[in-house]
Amino acid sequence: MTGTPENPSHADAPPATAAPPVPSPARVLPLPSTRASAVLAAAMLAIGVAVGAAIAPAPQPSFANQRLPALIASLAAKARADASAQASTAAVQPPPVSAQETPTPATPSAPARTSSSSAKSTSGASSSPSTSAPSASTPAPAGSTGAKGATLPPVTSVWLIQLSGSSFTEALAQPTAAPYIDSQLIPAGTLLSGWSALTGSAFASSAALSERQADFGATPPLLYSYVQPACPEGAAGAACAPGTPGQLTAADEFLKATVSQITATAGFREHGLIVVTFATVALSTAAGLPAGASTATLTSQPPGGVVLLSPFVHAGARSSTTFNPSSPTQSLEKLLHQ
Repeated sequence: MTGTPENPSHADAPPATAAPPVPSPARVLPLPSTRASAVLAAAMLAIGVAVGAAIAPAPQPSFANQRLPALIASLAAKARADASAQASTAAVQPPPVSAQETPTPATPSAPARTSSSSAKSTSGASSSPSTSAPSASTPAPAGSTGAKGATLPPVTSVWLIQLSGSSFTEALAQPTAAPYIDSQLIPAGTLLSGWSALTGSAFASSAALSERQADFGATPPLLYSYVQPACPEGAAGAACAPGTPGQLTAADEFLKATVSQITATAGFREHGLIVVTFATVALSTAAGLPAGASTATLTSQPPGGVVLLSPFVHAGARSSTTFNPSSPTQSLEKLLHQ
């Protein structure tokens, strides 16, 4: 007979095992302090720089390093200049543009409104010069131009009369020999006793060819030259021989007939000028010219004098104005008036 164990519970239980050992805590190494770490890093960096400088070639100078300071200075100056220009532009602002009102068309039922609108439109245009349309330049009227705003007459036709004789001073000293010159020509014109025959001729040309002729449209400047006929030679010329009272009488009669014909024309009354002076007039035989010709010699000394006769001169005046052929405008302004 099989026996039953006395203690069944102990018979079925597994064998007891030993407990695992408890690990001991790991040993932690102490870290270096922050100051020590910084010193160590600086030392390593210094060692690396020294080693690199020893084994590496020296760097070449860079073009950018050479030009960079000048470039920076140039850019800074340009920036300051741009800032100054922007400041000045902002300081000067254009005037504000005001809108112009469109004038209302005139209607029979609202005449007052039309006038008011037109007035407002005109006021707006005058207050806004930047928006108004430029007006076409109006040409100056004839004879209104001048170097300094002076008014010059519209002289386009000039007559130069050359008498045979010496001077107006001699003619005035013998009024019985030259009655027209003494009693009619001098009181009606302007006497310039200090002018020579050459000066009178230059003044006549300048008066006809001055710049103000451009204002007179298609009217061309004209210069007519009249010379007294020469005294005949021999016995036929005894009455008008040079140096005699008859020479002045012949000149006086020729001048009276010539001036009366010129002053009767509309051209003289509107834009005419007569310049009278003395010259040495001779026949062709005395000058060696072909038959039928005559000569008139103008001289500067002694001054023979000049008389200006025109609607634009001061009647009866005796002027000491000088004449400069290179700048005739000043003399024209003084002697001629509108």
